[in-house]
This record gives sequence, C-alpha cells and structure tokens, in this order.
Amino acid sequence: MINFGYPNCKLTILRAHGMKIGDKHYRSLWLGEGETPQIRYIDQAVLPFRFETGTMNTPKDALVAITEMKVRGAPLIGAVAAGGIFLAAYRSAGENHQEETVREWAGKLKQARPTAVNLRVMVNRMMDRFLDASSPEEPEERARKEFMNILEEETEACRLIGLNGLEILKDIHRKTGRTVNILTHCNAGWLACIDYGTATAPIYLAHERHIPVHVWVDETRPRNQGARLTAWELQQAGIPHTVITDNAGGYLMQKGRVDVVLVGSDRTTRNGDVANKIGTYLKALAARDNGIPFYVALPVSSIDREMGNGVRNIPVEERSGEEVRLVEGLDGEKRVRVRILPEEHLVANPGFDVTPARLVTALITERGVCMATEEGIASLFHDT
Repeated sequence: MINFGYPNCKLTILRAHGMKIGDKHYRSLWLGEGETPQIRYIDQAVLPFRFETGTMNTPKDALVAITEMKVRGAPLIGAVAAGGIFLAAYRSAGENHQEETVREWAGKLKQARPTAVNLRVMVNRMMDRFLDASSPEEPEERARKEFMNILEEETEACRLIGLNGLEILKDIHRKTGRTVNILTHCNAGWLACIDYGTATAPIYLAHERHIPVHVWVDETRPRNQGARLTAWELQQAGIPHTVITDNAGGYLMQKGRVDVVLVGSDRTTRNGDVANKIGTYLKALAARDNGIPFYVALPVSSIDREMGNGVRNIPVEERSGEEVRLVEGLDGEKRVRVRILPEEHLVANPGFDVTPARLVTALITERGVCMATEEGIASLFHDT
C-alpha cells in the first residue's frame, strides 16, 4: 500500500510505461509476475485518500472487483472480465469439465454490470479464442495471450483517441487564443481504462503540448467519481481543474465559461445514442441550449452495433439506494460513512442515462472522429 495523501503523489504521463505514481509506473490493470498467474489492479474504491493495488487470483475475484466497483469504467471492466476468463481457464486446466467451468464464469461475468457493452464484447472475444479448436496451443494459453492482446489494444485505442481529440482542443485554442475550458462528467480517465483514458486522453496530450487547458470536474453524485477520481488524476498530472456540483454546469455554460463538453461512454448504439453516467444527458441539453460542442470519446469496443435506439433499448443499471442515503469521506485519518437520509425513504438510483444522438456533436474514437449517426458509425467499420 502507498498512502500518499491527496495532493502529494505526482503522476506523469509516460507513453510507453503508463502513469507514474510515486516512483513507479502503473497501468490500471496488469498481469503480475510469478509462476502462478495473478492479475493486479488499482483499487478505485479507496481513492483519493489512499493508493492501493488489489490482486485477482480466481474468476470470482474478478467478479467481485467489478461488482464492488473496485474497478469501474467500461473499457477497464471489459478487460477485467477478460482476465476473469483467463483465470477461469487456467484454474480449471486439466479438468474434465474445463469448458463447462469457463462457460459458467462467462455467463456470470457478462451479468456483472449490465449497461457497459464492453463486458459482453470482451467475454465473447475471450470465449472465441478459448474455444478455437484449430489452434495447437492449450486453451488456457490461448486465453492468456488474448487477455494480453486486449490490454495492449485497449491502451493503443485510448492513445489514438487522445491524438484525434487533441486536434479538436487545438482548434478551439487557435480560435479563442486563450485557455480551453473543458467540462467533463464522471471519470473517463486512465483509471477507467488501461492507460490514457478516453475523455481525458486529449486533455493530457494538450497539457503535454503546452496548450492551456482548464477542466470543470462534475462531482458526479452519488459515488462522486468526478471528485474522487478525475480530480485526483488531474491534480497529480498538474492540470488546472475545478470541482463543481453536478448542477453547476448549465450555469457555467450560460456565463460563457465552458468551451467544450467532453465525456466518455459505457455503450453507444449504432445510431449514435450514448449511455454514460447519470447526469450526462442534462449536460448535453445545456450544451445544446448554449451552442457549446458536446463530444463523446470512446473506443469502438464500446459501440453496440447490434442495438439501435438506445433511449428505448439500453439496459440501465439500478444501483443500491444506500449510495444515495450515505456519503463517504475522511474524518482525520479515518474513512467514515455518514447517513444523510433516513432509511425509510424510498430511493431511485439509476446509474446511467442515455443522451440521444441528436445532442452529440461527434464521436471521438481510435479510428477517427465521426458524426453520431448510423452512417457515421458505419464508416468506422468499413474494413471489418
């Protein structure tokens, strides 16, 4: 465990080695060293007050890490689920019922968080490779290699998202000649991916290239992923930012203090509807009313080409009411949870909302920037 305290642990973007935390470089997920496979991850549940890493030795560990939100973010949980399939294959190697065991865990992992499509995509990809009878390699070795491929491919996807989004921020800076004020929601940073992030990748690259940026960080109730995670990332990277209440974004837009809204996505349908953390839709409405561009940054693995009309069809996770009834913070050196609502009150706690494609200026992906339309999205897959 590294117990850094909020402002002191400096984080640096290093393209080949992940983020530097303290004196060590990290991605948010990696395969540990040793003869027995174990998958390591950054435990997001204890940030920003402590930095800890967790270990997954079994597929159950992967399932628990996802359901307890020790790991979160669509690209990351897809990769963690892929790791869970690898661990299931490894742990059941030599058994008569290896395939049955791995299939069982595939079903459990795909149900862990229903909104993010990456879970299904990555589990299905792992299963296809695991079941590849034409390969001479053992099934568990095929699963290990595919898991490692996913880690590298998702990292490269976020790097390219950063480069494509950077051009948008550069263009805004050229036109205004001043600091680019970006509003973001939830955490779509390197913690939510393997490295770089989606919505944050262009911001990190702009900062590295000395393009002045400032980020308005929505706190993102009820779990405060913006205040706890995005602000932590930006603080350590030395990027100017200000944490705001979720309801302040529209006011700032009216006052001309936001140049662009940049968010991530847990699932984007083939017609361009975008599911993201609850509150994203309201930011899109405010941006449209104030003539402010609203961009969504995502890897193509977050695009659900089988689904149209996300408002009707995307499953939205209903989370525990205790997330609303309780708040968590630090009292001295002790983490505490404080009740702000009596238990007898009914609570609705949808985890996501869906922003209709008509409110999205464009999608920023590793394959380029496209319109949030069926034709625009199809153009990303012309070679597949």
